[in-house]
Amino acid sequence: MKYILHIDCDAFYASCEEIRNPKLKKKPMAVGGLTNKSIITTANYEARKFGIHSAMPVFMARDLCPNLILVKVNHPYYKDKSIEVFSLVRQYARVFEQVSIDEAYIEVDLENPLDFAKNLQEEILTKTHIPISIGISYNKFLAKLASDWNKPYGIKYIGKDDVGDILPNLPVGKVHGIGRRATEKLNRIGIYKVADLLKLDKIFLEELFGKGGDYIYGVIGGIDERPVNPTRDRKSIGKERTFSKNTNEVEILKKYLRKISDLIEIEMIKKDIQAKTVSIKLKDENFRNQTRSLTLQEPIYLANDIYDEAVNLLNEVFKGEYIRLIGISLSSLSARDMNQLSFL
Repeated sequence: MKYILHIDCDAFYASCEEIRNPKLKKKPMAVGGLTNKSIITTANYEARKFGIHSAMPVFMARDLCPNLILVKVNHPYYKDKSIEVFSLVRQYARVFEQVSIDEAYIEVDLENPLDFAKNLQEEILTKTHIPISIGISYNKFLAKLASDWNKPYGIKYIGKDDVGDILPNLPVGKVHGIGRRATEKLNRIGIYKVADLLKLDKIFLEELFGKGGDYIYGVIGGIDERPVNPTRDRKSIGKERTFSKNTNEVEILKKYLRKISDLIEIEMIKKDIQAKTVSIKLKDENFRNQTRSLTLQEPIYLANDIYDEAVNLLNEVFKGEYIRLIGISLSSLSARDMNQLSFL
């Protein structure tokens, strides 16, 4: 029988650092920048008990946990460990799709998926020392939901007979495609769980979520037709922020560009990619959009570089009008080792 499994490394960067330095185990530790203005990339589970999470500023994390140990990010090491883990996973897959440095989907034909998952989990821990969680189901949405069910080092199976019990009680923020801001908006109108979404019709969801409404309507009913795609190719990565109060203060706009750049860096590093085209988007108080793009000679992925280019574009396009939304997107994406290959 065909199953889809979502393989997710537990607190991956932190797990890698605990391999390099076993003394860090069972101590609150986070990987990220070392200054108070930096942000947390990954926190281990001891640190998460204090409420520390990725994208949190370091100064806030230290307030929550004064004894927090900070470790500088080591991208080459994490990439090597990722190759170790997913080389093992790949050999068992009929179809393999890696979606980031620490997670992948596989499609397999199995008689007993729980036994398979347990054996795979133990093999990866033994050979790489990386703990993983595995979600098993008949589609990607439910497999990813299952992998997050009882982390760390968990295994969860969600079958068709389980959907009616599991999905209605699920917080809307756990639905793939519904982000933090959408969750906040839904909560403000009294929608907290999938059961509340299920009361809405498809047309309403399409008005609420735009093009994504049809997808949301499907997954809350347990339907996700996305295949495991071995040639997955993402065209762009971007983030936007809508202000609670419109502003024409350039320093406030730059402050938000800084925050967005930090968040995009995390995603670029996690996916091990870089970009050559930077774009910014402004929406004014009259809902008019302005965009400006720049294609660079050399690709970038770090927050400082993203921020510098975004500020240059802001200086070109911003004329002092009141702004209600600002965003950055990166495109012309490539793997971060492509530059080396181009010189061969």
